Amino acid sequence: MKKISKNTLFFLIIFKANFLLAQYNNLWIPDTLSGTTFNLILKDTFAQFRTGNQTITGAVNKSNFWGPTIIMRKGDAVNFNVTNKLNDSTTIHWHGMHLPAIMDGGPHQIIPPGASWQPYWQVNNQAATLWYHPHLHEMTQQHVTKGIGGFIIIRDSTEDALPIPRKYGIDDIPLALTSRRFLTGNQMAFSLIDNYGDYEMVNGTLKAQLNLPKQVVRLRILNGEIQRGYNIGFSDNSTFFVIANDDGLLDAPIPVTRLAVQTGERYEVLVDLTKATIGGTLDMIAYNSASELQALTPGQNIFGWPGNEGNPSNPTGNNGPINGGLLNNTNFNILRINIVATTSNPITLIPVTLIKNNYWTTAEVSKSRTITITGGQAGTAFSLDNAFFSLTKTNQTVNLGAVEKWTIVNNNIFGHAFHLHDVPFHIISRSGGNMGTNLRTYEQGWKDVVWIPISGSVTFLAKFEDYADSKWPYMYHCHALTHEDEGMMASFVVVNPAGINQENYSDLDFMVSPNPVKDKLFVSSSNPALKVYYIKIFDAAGRTIYMMPMPKLNEGIDMRNFKPGTYTIQVTDEKFKQTITKKFIVE
Repeated sequence: MKKISKNTLFFLIIFKANFLLAQYNNLWIPDTLSGTTFNLILKDTFAQFRTGNQTITGAVNKSNFWGPTIIMRKGDAVNFNVTNKLNDSTTIHWHGMHLPAIMDGGPHQIIPPGASWQPYWQVNNQAATLWYHPHLHEMTQQHVTKGIGGFIIIRDSTEDALPIPRKYGIDDIPLALTSRRFLTGNQMAFSLIDNYGDYEMVNGTLKAQLNLPKQVVRLRILNGEIQRGYNIGFSDNSTFFVIANDDGLLDAPIPVTRLAVQTGERYEVLVDLTKATIGGTLDMIAYNSASELQALTPGQNIFGWPGNEGNPSNPTGNNGPINGGLLNNTNFNILRINIVATTSNPITLIPVTLIKNNYWTTAEVSKSRTITITGGQAGTAFSLDNAFFSLTKTNQTVNLGAVEKWTIVNNNIFGHAFHLHDVPFHIISRSGGNMGTNLRTYEQGWKDVVWIPISGSVTFLAKFEDYADSKWPYMYHCHALTHEDEGMMASFVVVNPAGINQENYSDLDFMVSPNPVKDKLFVSSSNPALKVYYIKIFDAAGRTIYMMPMPKLNEGIDMRNFKPGTYTIQVTDEKFKQTITKKFIVE
């Protein structure tokens, strides 16, 4: 046998290594925006995901899928200018953020094409991983599928002091997990029967790989799927550590080898790579096969786990099975990790403790509510309490400052990820059902999404504090976007029963000046009791171009980017929600 020379052997090794790497694409890490003023531009764009045609996508700012990671600090007063350059109306919801309802970005806060929306609030959340995404009723699935969204990272002094990784993009990595189905011409599918994608994506990257240093690293995991749940583990079956869930850090790291993450949920985990070999690899895997899901909850029926139905035994090329998806009922790779050299000042130990959380107790509860998941029989749409969502209906009224106990009861048709806007909640019990009967330790922090298995129920406590608004509602709904778009959503308002800050007046008297205007337009009133709730500005053709919830009138409205011409301003008062319109001229 002819011997292979050392040079030839070296070449073959390098060729094989390069060939293997060529099977993966480098993970895209979103840019960051920091500070207190943030400009977001929503746009239609294109991305080259696969060979052939480009895919029509949506994105925020400079990217062609997804958007920048917004970094803010607890206590900051933040201001946003969200400009919609899409061909569709949309909204932007700040998922997990505690803020006034009028700033929340739910389905009532529609941003027409060409318009700008200017919400603002003080950041009261503790350090956590949140996200932002569209929330337009009946269009949420389509807009999220296109790629509109992004992470929000909140920092605070307590988290700053902990010995955990926080070098963004190096040892602190955001991972938005999702999948997509590509139809003829490489276009994405987003009909209501397209519940699952055929190809895994992380941050919009197919077959993603990432270099991580030989040390403790932090992964911020978001399930940004349309419906699929993930049962996450690593290819070496190693233990990793959950340090935070939806709305902040846990009291101490929780060791796991599997982590169940449903749509809308976020988990932060620490992975100890100190004993890994530089040049070696490790795979993050979705252990979603029937046998793995059965091992997650031994002795229980696994039906109802999103992504367990259907199977890929009869793939049909680009189109895939309609209900199933080529990834359904299988174990599949999420992310290839390549181990590289340790960084300077690395974190090498898993901390023993994190923070001290103080939760509400049942002794503080002033009202209990039961929300029942209904519908779904014979393929009908799911609903809440036998009613579909209506933009004109308020389903629940909550008193400001109340600690409430909510119990969400599911039927025996399918599992659901239940999301509550505005305030975090603390789960106190699970009962009955399949796929998650018992409360897992890592669910015991502050949450805003909770998994409800079939024939099961979950009870949690929440305090509705700081913000009251009898007109503008918050939402609660299933975060499977197909279910949400079909009407599995309801609204609630928080009211102030004490009537604090309720002025008595009846005459609407607002003035705009100067008129004509060049720089800043000011809205004022001779009645000091009058307060402005909302301002809209329309161009001469009647198109909405500017929207300001609870505007800061003393700062004026900047007119320098307005084209010369005649405009209409609509002012809504805070108490009676009556409107007055006036025309003004921009020179």
